[in-house]
Amino acid sequence: MRRALHGRQRGLSYVELLVASALIAATLLPALQALQGGAQGAAQHARDSLDRQLLVAKLEAVLARPFAELAAAATAAGSRTVASSLSDAVPSGDGRTLSRQVFLGYYDGDNADADNDPFSGTDPGLLWVRVVIAGSRHELQSLTRQ
Repeated sequence: MRRALHGRQRGLSYVELLVASALIAATLLPALQALQGGAQGAAQHARDSLDRQLLVAKLEAVLARPFAELAAAATAAGSRTVASSLSDAVPSGDGRTLSRQVFLGYYDGDNADADNDPFSGTDPGLLWVRVVIAGSRHELQSLTRQ
């Protein structure tokens, strides 16, 4: 019995080390790919958050203007689908330049003409405001009264 204890192997064999290394390598690649997707998602989220802040700031600045100035800009644009003179370009904190487009149009809030189109039969003291970052899916809309 004493002799059997001394003859027992104490460490890992070369084959066991190779198998363990192969298993680690096989599982490491998918794990790293999953982490890469998370890191890219975090970077996109940071850009989206910055874009959103710049969009909110522009909408607040537009809504802070006098109604007469907004109405004049809406009239000058001619259509709610044409960017108004209130549009601008602003540098973002990450080196990009963002084009913030402002669209204005008179709005039918009471639907007095009963056609369910918010842009026909418009109310004279009610303006629709839409702020968009060109080339992105980011936009905000609001209404403002005289």
